[in-house]
Amino acid sequence: MRFLWSDLLWLLLAIPILVAAYVYALRRRKRIAVRYASLALVRDAIGPGQWLRRHLPALLLLLALTCALLGVARPTAIITLPSEYQTIVLAVDVSRSMRATDMKPSRIEAAQAAVKNFIENLPPHVRVGIVTFAGTAAVVQAPTQNRDDLIAAVDRFQLERRTATGSGLLMALSLLVPDSGIDLEAEVFDSAFSRRSGAMRFESAPKSPRRDFTPVPAGSYTAGAIVLMSDGRRTSGPDPLMAARMAAERGVRVHTVGFGTKEGGLVDFDDYSVYMRFDEEALKAIAGITEAEYFHAGSADDLQKVYRNLSTKLAMERRETELTAFFGGGAALFALAAALLSLLWFHRSS
Repeated sequence: MRFLWSDLLWLLLAIPILVAAYVYALRRRKRIAVRYASLALVRDAIGPGQWLRRHLPALLLLLALTCALLGVARPTAIITLPSEYQTIVLAVDVSRSMRATDMKPSRIEAAQAAVKNFIENLPPHVRVGIVTFAGTAAVVQAPTQNRDDLIAAVDRFQLERRTATGSGLLMALSLLVPDSGIDLEAEVFDSAFSRRSGAMRFESAPKSPRRDFTPVPAGSYTAGAIVLMSDGRRTSGPDPLMAARMAAERGVRVHTVGFGTKEGGLVDFDDYSVYMRFDEEALKAIAGITEAEYFHAGSADDLQKVYRNLSTKLAMERRETELTAFFGGGAALFALAAALLSLLWFHRSS
């Protein structure tokens, strides 16, 4: 727990002062009581168990004051609460390396099964959009809550040449935040790549006017997130780290999933075969830049576990929450209890 206004914690010094004043008042009353001829008569008049009655209201009032003073300092704590995410965009690598069989029955089939399971486990109110990327990037499903449409979109994945990870991330970012002022065509064609190698299917991309924007803290966008999964290295398109920085400037988290064995998988290309490895360092960097998380899956079972973990994280998240209202409520309850007990036992307020 931390306090946003920690300078006000000095007010807690009032607590020991009040305790000292209360003890002093008790001792003063005790000196007056000595004037009675017999203290036994006083004890008999008070009766057993009266010590609790005598001091409990004061103790409750002290607790109320303590809670109130702590609340003034605005305490916060990291608490797991339902996520505010409303839209998740999946950016899925569909390059031909997805044919590798190091994940059974193949990377693409394992990925499709995991993505379907991920979609089905998300809360019903969360919209999901799907972007695929290889040498190009395309929106295969606009954000929707219709799970049947999403599953059908996953079944339509088609493998293509090359891997333009940056293009896929930019497309996903533009789909998630269409009014962020991202000029997809300019960002891609200004990156020294040819139209053939770095092109994107702009007919599928959301059209948004170019506009200025003010950068916000990384991870501060709470209305959605991107999940990018890839099994290969970028071979065309814009720099994915540049795209990650653009996402971070807009506060969007990009969780990344690298799948396939670290040694790589055998892929047949026409008349030859090669081992394809994924770029784990780049995926970790993308997640780090956007203050998100990176996951690695070396098998189909691992990939299912990763997506189950992701669905849980996106449904529930740990975030810093201000607890001032809780302390205020506690102070009110303690004060009310003190007043009620005082009225009940002594027919007057303490």
